[in-house]
Formats: sequence, C-alpha cells, structure tokens
Amino acid sequence: MSTLSFLKQVVRANRSTGAIAPSGKQLAEVLTDMAGVSEAKVIVEYGPGTGVFTEAILAKKQLDAYFLALEVNDQFAEITRERFPEAHVVHDCAQNAHVYLKEAGFSGCDTIVSGLPWTLFDDALQNEILEATYNVLEPGGKFVTFAYAMSPYIPSGRKFFREKMVERFGAVGRSKHIWKNLPPCVVFIAEK
Repeated sequence: MSTLSFLKQVVRANRSTGAIAPSGKQLAEVLTDMAGVSEAKVIVEYGPGTGVFTEAILAKKQLDAYFLALEVNDQFAEITRERFPEAHVVHDCAQNAHVYLKEAGFSGCDTIVSGLPWTLFDDALQNEILEATYNVLEPGGKFVTFAYAMSPYIPSGRKFFREKMVERFGAVGRSKHIWKNLPPCVVFIAEK
C-alpha cells in the first residue's frame, strides 16, 4: 500500500485509524517479543492495518499456533488478506474475538497484540474493548499494545494507559521509547 493510499484510509476512517504512517519494523519486533508470540499457541491481533505486526507474528509464531487478526477497516482487512493469505484476517471489531475463537474451537487466547488507537476511542468503547480483551485471555495471557510517545500524557491516553489498564489488569509494564518509529512510541504489556 502506498503512503498516499494509507493516508486516504486515515482520513476516511479517522475514528478507527490513528496512525499517520504504517508502524515500523522495530516497533513490530518489540511488540511481538513482549507478547511472547513465539511461545503462544493462540494469538489474536487487533487492528492489523496493512500488516506490519501481522508479518512479524507470522515470522515468529510456531507452525501449529492458531492466529486470528481482526480489522474493522474493510480496505485494510483486504490488503492484509492479500499480503498474507496464510493469515486468518476477519473484517470485524476486536470485541468479537471470542466469536471467531469459539468457531475455531478455542475458549480463549494466550496473547493479544493490539494496534488500536486507544486515545481516539471514547470511554465506552475503550471499556468495551478492554473488557472483551480481559475476558478472551486465558489465565496468564498477555495483552500488548502501544502508544505514540505523547499519548500517555494527554487526558484520554493517561486515563486508558495509567488508569483503565491498571484497574483491569493490575500491574502494567512498558518498554523504553522506540525512537525509530514514526512517530516515536512506547509498548505497554499487561497479564491476566
């Protein structure tokens, strides 16, 4: 996908696409390593976009691990399906991960890798997705997401990353800043 096409999707779906450019490979490496993708048996990705995290997940996951990606933007879902025909990419919202996992014979997942733009979501949507995330994770499961470097300091970001995640999961860890991403970002991890 060209940068111009990506930016068109950002403008078209500005409440569900929070990026100004596709995520970088360094962010994808940190995110998938922190998520423990290489050890997981059932992996879910929220918001694969054009597939930067998807590519890293597919490269690291065990051959017999089940991988499901949920993308709410129909254009991004189609692009990711075309790029990675071996991935199970569904055009649907993150809250419905349990439906597709159940269809595949799983009661939950070991890890969730999220590319969702949490600071763009209102309180109700943040709560709904976070609750669905907690419920679909198996005990000991990991939820890994990221934020642009300034996001945890704006009101909606501070509330999500420093309050809601902590209230739901308890301790929340974070990576060092990833300066090679555009814009720079930080990864957050929580365990059920």
